[in-house]
Parts: sequence; structure tokens; C-alpha cells
Amino acid sequence: MESLITAAARALEAGDPLGALNRVALRNDAPSLALRGIAMAQLGDLAKAKTLLRSAARAFGPKEAVARARCVVAEAEIALVSRDLNWPATTLAAARATLASHGDLANAAHAGHIEARRLLLVGRLEEAERTLAEIKTTPLPPASQVVRELVIAGIALRRLRTKDARVALGRAVRAARQAGIPALAAEVEITTFVLDTPAARLITRGHERPLLPEEVEDLATSEALVVDTFHHAVRRRGIVVPLGRRPVLFTLARVLAQAWPADVSREALIAGAFRAKHADESHRARLRVEIGRLRTQLKPLADVSATRHGFALTPRKTRQVLVLARPVEEKHATVLAFLSDGEPWASSALALALGTSARTVQRALEELARSNKVQSFGHGRARRWMTPPVPGFPTGLLLPGPLLKT
Repeated sequence: MESLITAAARALEAGDPLGALNRVALRNDAPSLALRGIAMAQLGDLAKAKTLLRSAARAFGPKEAVARARCVVAEAEIALVSRDLNWPATTLAAARATLASHGDLANAAHAGHIEARRLLLVGRLEEAERTLAEIKTTPLPPASQVVRELVIAGIALRRLRTKDARVALGRAVRAARQAGIPALAAEVEITTFVLDTPAARLITRGHERPLLPEEVEDLATSEALVVDTFHHAVRRRGIVVPLGRRPVLFTLARVLAQAWPADVSREALIAGAFRAKHADESHRARLRVEIGRLRTQLKPLADVSATRHGFALTPRKTRQVLVLARPVEEKHATVLAFLSDGEPWASSALALALGTSARTVQRALEELARSNKVQSFGHGRARRWMTPPVPGFPTGLLLPGPLLKT
């Protein structure tokens, strides 16, 4: 019967969950339960997969610490894919240490990659890099190499190092060919597609156009004055004026930059900054105060001068003013940005990734659901949110790398 276990494990490594189930579906011993759990995860039944893996971990004896640790790693990956970002990282770290101490370096590396992917999702890039640095890169099976390169590419993308991201994706493509697993190749292709998708909009002199990630990166060394709506800052080369905590000043700076080199009327500035439909003398007085504050903040980069009808932005040491805007601007754009990966997210995981309260995220999701921009399934703590899938293109699940050895 052990030949069936071996054959099922090899089928899972090759990305053939149905072939694995054909061999162990009727068995309830610990190795079979673990293999069935991984197979069900690859087929998308995450709840059943989690139950089977926990049963397998209990079924393994006290002397089978490595096998139990592999089950923990598999459950951690299911938590990652289902965006359960509150899954205990200490449990995964303990399993990783157990695997490494028993010489199972391939699965220990896989556990490290799972942790790095979780850290990447919540925006802790430095910690993700440190986790990758701790993983021994040789020898790694091709599937694990793909996951490693995808994490490296993800970190590079978030830091707008597009050349580094393309190099990492090139290595991932070669490793995916060696692995021969269609799901891995699809994951690499999706990530590569991100590099060829507009990441922002450039607004200048009343016109706008989409920008690819490489073009956004080039703006960091541009001589132009850039009003950055992603970071709520005004910058030129190495000089940055953060306005994230001054929303009124940032709104005034953006309105003036979008109109440059023309001026903006006082009424338009009041409507944009204070959202007032009718300007009265109190609004005009407040506008004068806020313009004075904006002049002080922007002094290293630009001046704000009064004109006959309103105010105009005058940049220093440059003749170009740009506004870097998000591809889609709406009230809950950041929530939609996380859901755009096609995976189901829990509201608590979104709150963790966004650094805000769960109730704030829940209100945003409910509002987006009313406009049919997101959909949910499940109830209570099992409820998950995602963007409506494109008909004919099922959401994929990636569980790469061997989680059980024979």
C-alpha cells in the first residue's frame, strides 16, 4: 500500500490532485489524510482541506514530528490563500524550525516562503526580505524556486524597482518550465501581466494618460514637480513634502497642479478643498489661511501666487508640473485594489493589510456590494469577499512545492 502513498505524493507534486485522490480517497491513515487534504486544497475545497490536514496531524504519532510539521505548513498555506492573515505565525515558525532541525530543508524553505508571502501581503517588506534571506537557496526544487522569485518580484514591484522585478520573473519563468506545473506557470504569467498593466495616471496641462510601472518609476528621478496622490506628497527628485496629515493642503496642491500653468478661481478652490457649494466670506477667509500654510509647506519646491481671479502654482527650478493619480479614483479604491488579486478575503484580513479597523472595512465592503463591485460568500467568521470573477475564467489556487515526502 505504500506504493499508493508514493504515487499520490508524486501526483500532487506534478499538480494532479485528481490523480492523487484516485489512489488515497478511501484510506484514512495519517499519510493518506494529509495527501487528501492537500489534494482538496488544490481543487479549491479549503474547508474540507483544513479538516483533513488537522485530522492527519492528530493521527500522526508523537514520534512523527516532521509529518505533523508538514501538515502545519500545508494548513498555513491554505490560510494564506484564503487570506486568513491572522493565522498564528508562531505556529508556522515552530513547524519550520522542526523541519529544518530534521534535515527537511525543502519543506522548511517552503514554510519560509509562505511566511514571506504573508508579510508581503500586509506590506511588511523589510521583514519579508529578512525572511527570504534566512532561507537556504540550495538545493531548492523548481516549484519552490518559482515561489521565491515571485516573492522577490512582489517586493521589487512594491518598491517600484521594475527592472529587478522583471529579472526575478525571468528566473521564475525558467523554474516554472522545469517544474512543469500549469498552476505555477499561470501564477508567473499573471504577475508578469501586472508589469504591462497601467499602474497610474499622469495628469498635466489638462490632459491625462495611463502610466506603466516603469514610467512611474522614472518619475522618481524626474526634474518635474510631482503631486503624488499615492503617498499624498509633493516632491521633486530627493525633496519630498509630505501632506498625508494635511488633506486640505494636499487637495489645494492637487487642484492647482492640475490647472497649471493656468490659475484656479477662489470658488473652485473652496469647492474642492472645503466641499462647499456656495462660498461666503468665512470660506474666503479660511482659504487665505490655508493658502498661506500651503506656501510655507511648499517653499522648497514652489510658490503659490495670487492672481486676479484666484491662485496659481509656480514651480521652482523646473518648468513641468505633474499629478500622479491612481488608475481608478473612488471612495473605496484601496479596498478594491486588494480584492483585485481574485482571491477571497476576510474583512479582518483586509483591515490588517490596510492598517485600519475591521468595522471601517466592513462598511466599505457593504457599500461596494450594494453597487455590485464586490460579492461575498459564507457566513459569520467564514465570510469572504472578492470581486466578481470574469465568466469562463475560474480563480486559480496555487499550492506549489512538495508538502509531504515519502
